[in-house]
Amino acid sequence: MDPKEFKLLNKIKYPSDLRKFTTEQLPEVCRELRENIIQEVSVNPGHFASSLGVIEITVALHYVFNTPSDRIVWDVGHQAYGHKILTGRREQFGTNRKFRGIAPFPTPTESEYDTFTCGHASNSISAALGMAVAAEQQATDDPSAANRHVVAVIGDGAMSGGLAFEGLNNVSSTPNNLLIILNDNDMSIDRAVGGMEQYLLNLDTNATYNKLRFKASRWLHSKGYLNDDRRKGLIRLSNALKSALSHQQNIFEGLNIRYFGPFDGHDVKNIVRVLNQLKDMKGPKLLHLHTTKGKGYKPAERQATVWHAPGMFDPVTGLRKVQNTDNMPPKFQDVFGHTLLELARQNPRIVGVTPAMPTGCSMSIMMKEMPGRVFDVGIAEGHAVTFSGGMAKDGMMPFCNIYSAFSQRAYDNIIHDLAILSLPVVICLDRAGLVGPDGPTHHGMFDMAALRPIPNLTIASPMDEHEMRKLMYTAQLPGKGTFVIRYPRGRGSLVDWRCPLEEVEIGKGRKLRDGSDVAVLTIGPIGVEVGNFIDELQSRPSSPVTQQPTLKIAHYDMRFLKPLDEDMLYEIGRKFSRIITIEDGARNGGMGTAVLEWMNDHGFTPKITRVGMPDRFIEHGTIEQLKQICGYDKDSIKQLLK
Repeated sequence: MDPKEFKLLNKIKYPSDLRKFTTEQLPEVCRELRENIIQEVSVNPGHFASSLGVIEITVALHYVFNTPSDRIVWDVGHQAYGHKILTGRREQFGTNRKFRGIAPFPTPTESEYDTFTCGHASNSISAALGMAVAAEQQATDDPSAANRHVVAVIGDGAMSGGLAFEGLNNVSSTPNNLLIILNDNDMSIDRAVGGMEQYLLNLDTNATYNKLRFKASRWLHSKGYLNDDRRKGLIRLSNALKSALSHQQNIFEGLNIRYFGPFDGHDVKNIVRVLNQLKDMKGPKLLHLHTTKGKGYKPAERQATVWHAPGMFDPVTGLRKVQNTDNMPPKFQDVFGHTLLELARQNPRIVGVTPAMPTGCSMSIMMKEMPGRVFDVGIAEGHAVTFSGGMAKDGMMPFCNIYSAFSQRAYDNIIHDLAILSLPVVICLDRAGLVGPDGPTHHGMFDMAALRPIPNLTIASPMDEHEMRKLMYTAQLPGKGTFVIRYPRGRGSLVDWRCPLEEVEIGKGRKLRDGSDVAVLTIGPIGVEVGNFIDELQSRPSSPVTQQPTLKIAHYDMRFLKPLDEDMLYEIGRKFSRIITIEDGARNGGMGTAVLEWMNDHGFTPKITRVGMPDRFIEHGTIEQLKQICGYDKDSIKQLLK
């Protein structure tokens, strides 16, 4: 469809424009909005199926509520493309996820319509409750706060997260008028799992009963019979009667949160009607809406996992433009997945644990052959770690794979539930370092700096696929304790990536190139690039103009952040007066800081230049663009080595 043919969408810049339409026009708005997203994402890849599934909810929310004064708090943000287009960013939507373009997820730094940071799952209920309580606290002095509505939109996958349960618990006991919308599509990225998901699949509430109860409560309130104390008592009585008649417990109403639904999440006119009914109802309430991930685009409806973030595609045929990878190195995640299966075949104690990322981390490879030995625990990173610890305590050998940025939510679990007892769990941190278009909520910046001070941990980062396989093999051998392996998103450097599985000596690095003028220390796959840059420099003759000789550069692969290779550091400290450390992680507190501390503690005083992510959050863009602003792209490193 030609953008000029978006007859209604072309009239909308902000939600105030949307509210000028009649409810009869809203289905056409939804159709045009959905088509706009299909066209844009087909040429500028991003998160696709989630946004298509929530179009009607998005339109209804901005139609009924007075945003941005009323607050809509999105969970995760995968589904927020329609929201962005309706809130002043349609003309910029083509820059989504691009360097200096609009952000991949909602962020208050970009728009007042984006009420909270939402790159990670399960925080919407807690944040929205905070906003609802803030409005109540400020109501006396701020008329706009007194009339403010707050809505949290959360998916069934995100509802499995522990923070969501903590938020619900507090919602039930704190005076508030929060509305929670449960967008239930039976998916997160992969198929949603767990007890909450099974509960939602079986939950059915009589719509006629809800309608009668709502009308009765409004009549009682209008007659003055329904003050807060009586309302709570009647709700408890009503819930008990309904449970007895339906032989079904409702977990939300058990928490004194009024439940409505389930309704069709793609019937925009009915959603508007229900939202208008619930809008001014006192007390916390939850509206349960069933949706289809990828709604309105058949290929995405049929394969929601594939179309979560499909890359470029033909919007007419649905054919994805997949790159030919026959002669390319594999993705690190696939090396992990195949190697894990290989190890599991040899070691019956090995099990896999993932928090809702079996496809994303390629644990699906083992899951397909050994479904009984792989556990998808849902969006629950802290539980994933402690669950792994429990299995390890009683004899199993868990490989727990978590994206680096998401592992931040399991920090205490790593310390308290693994490290103290030095339990044999292999924590594989995928997406470590810069991740590109997903931006600051997803960059794996902090894992090395955060984990380095924790006793009883071994922390390693493989430079290439062979090292990855050897470290995984080493980690599952007896007596290795809690072992962390970090590796980046994307492809490695070796087409011929399979190699024998051999033990690596813990705490031993590698000298890759000898030299006498400057020592370059790297950790992880950034070492491959740095090695190539050094090769280029060393192959050049001395400058004919300045007669300045080419520096003789030594290159060391640290391999282990903890324990450090002290023999290698003694060699470096005695030989070099100049050291450069380079890492794809936070400069403050990371590998460079570890080397700096070690040199100081052992009486060496070289000049040390630390290169890594600076002390600020890094925006979204291509990996090369982001390396440039972090100072470890090709030109920056070559400049350092002159």
